[in-house]
Amino acid sequence: MTNQHKLVQAFSTSLGVEPAMVTDDLTYDTIPQWDSTAHMILIAELEDEFKVMLDTDDIIDMSSVAKAKQILTKYDVDFDA
Repeated sequence: MTNQHKLVQAFSTSLGVEPAMVTDDLTYDTIPQWDSTAHMILIAELEDEFKVMLDTDDIIDMSSVAKAKQILTKYDVDFDA
């Protein structure tokens, strides 16, 4: 499973949305499912899936799928493959 697929699955599971909805354009304020509680579930899912511990600033800054990729790249997660 690619890191892109893992990311899509994490968002889909955490937010309770179809995987097709998980695109780089998906942002915190565009769907009602992505509220503060779902955000923390998403963070836990991403940390578990990618075996990282996100710092507080990264958790706060993670406002879109594209931003999640950018942040995870700092933790040596590669999305180019």
